[in-house]
Amino acid sequence: MTTQVTATASTPRSSSFLRTAIALQTLTLFLQAVSAGLLLTSSCGETLHSVGARVMYGASMLYVLAAVLAWRPGGGSPRPVRHASGFLVLASVQVVLGIAHVPSAHLPLGVLMFGLSVLALARRNL
Repeated sequence: MTTQVTATASTPRSSSFLRTAIALQTLTLFLQAVSAGLLLTSSCGETLHSVGARVMYGASMLYVLAAVLAWRPGGGSPRPVRHASGFLVLASVQVVLGIAHVPSAHLPLGVLMFGLSVLALARRNL
């Protein structure tokens, strides 16, 4: 007698949490672009961009957590964890570049991060 064990990729609840985390990350990246524009035109832009950077970094950490929670219970593919971890590395580089005031690398990396986050969100919703 053989026993067959099947593993699901993820539960609907963890998949929904992962989608929500990616959507939150994408939204915070968009708001960072808006606050960067305000940074150039108003005095309150620096404060908004600084606070937004912390929120964006937290959203990136939440994305990693959601990816791990979606992967571990069902034994699915670790690909989302690798993507989320890579994104956290990009967010870390982005923070360092922002603190060092290197806009020539900070701005293009921000655009890349937003594009990758939109792509991750679109792939998760398909």
